[in-house]
Amino acid sequence: MNLFHQLHPHLSLSQPQHTDRPEDYLLSEELVGAVNVAMASGQPLLITGEPGTGKTQLAYKLAIELHQQDNQFLREPLVFHTKTSSVASELFYTYDALGHFQKANIKQAGTSTSSVDHIQLQALGKAIALTHASQHPRLLSSDQNAHSVVLIDEIDKAPRDFPNDILNEIDQQEFYIKEADNYRVEKGKEGKILVIMTSNSEKNLPEPFLRRCIYFHIEFPSHAQLRDIVSLKLGSQSRYFDDELIQHFLEIREAVNKKKPATAELITWLRVLEVSQFIQDDFNLYELDERQRHILALSYSAIAKNKEDLALIKSRFLS
Repeated sequence: MNLFHQLHPHLSLSQPQHTDRPEDYLLSEELVGAVNVAMASGQPLLITGEPGTGKTQLAYKLAIELHQQDNQFLREPLVFHTKTSSVASELFYTYDALGHFQKANIKQAGTSTSSVDHIQLQALGKAIALTHASQHPRLLSSDQNAHSVVLIDEIDKAPRDFPNDILNEIDQQEFYIKEADNYRVEKGKEGKILVIMTSNSEKNLPEPFLRRCIYFHIEFPSHAQLRDIVSLKLGSQSRYFDDELIQHFLEIREAVNKKKPATAELITWLRVLEVSQFIQDDFNLYELDERQRHILALSYSAIAKNKEDLALIKSRFLS
């Protein structure tokens, strides 16, 4: 079953201004195709792309879309924020050893000292357990089955062994809690889990891991795509939904050397200009008065992320 049979790339311009809602995330036809392949194959979808191109936001969009099609899907993704110190088990659960030890030593009448009571399910572990919720009453607060989108954010931050250490659990959709006598948690037969992994490509991921993923790279948007994004974020009636400003941003992006600004910087920059009332009366980016030049110079701090790029932008575009 193609769970995205109703999901098509489209753009609705009748949106409220200044919206950052996941519902407004724009999916290309190619990205929709990659999601469908991941759903059909049961494999994780690995998303790469520059920071700020919407990799993380994608998981929130998909959770909403799937919830609308099937209310058994959670409306928000279950999220695991990868760290440089992350270990594989933390994707499934954490164990409060200190709390267990303290409770065991209090020895109050009727107080449970079971390891299971000190287990906290994490993103993928909770998703697996929720597909067969009635089997795990001590791990979950509800006995209602649910489907989930799981976001493993910035997996390339993890130690190199991390991706390989989770291969079996992702393939089999099961894990064991060793602190609770290897208590087994497995996915229910009717359960659905869509795993989204993001990477900024800061380091190469292991080949065995990559072979088990569906891969998609989000390219930086074209001018036309940026128009669609700005229209959604600012509203199509905003004076800052302006081709000259979008083109100026693209020229800046081409000029900088160290850290190219992403879509997020474009939206922030336009909002800074809007709050500063940069546009007044007839607007021509190449015929600015002193007030506008001053505002523009200050606004570049929303685009540049280091002093070298900031100096280059000012010298190139304000000289």
